Amino acid sequence: MTILPPDPDFDALRLELARLRAARGWSYDELAARSGLARRTVIEIEQGRTIGTVKTLHALAHAFDKRFDELFTALCHGHEPPGVIDT
Repeated sequence: MTILPPDPDFDALRLELARLRAARGWSYDELAARSGLARRTVIEIEQGRTIGTVKTLHALAHAFDKRFDELFTALCHGHEPPGVIDT
């Protein structure tokens, strides 16, 4: 039997990106400049119109001074991330 992983929570990821941007008081333009991404790309990711590529999410992680894996923790919202052992 194949056991599939839970679906990633892309809404939680986009909300985390919005939270990080708001916490820093950055506009879309500021985040775009800091990440090297187009303003439109930043808006579309944050508003859930696109997921973004690994490359764009990597750029956002660097802009927020976050490790890539820290940013992706939001994808496991609602379920335990892999490697977490209940004791």
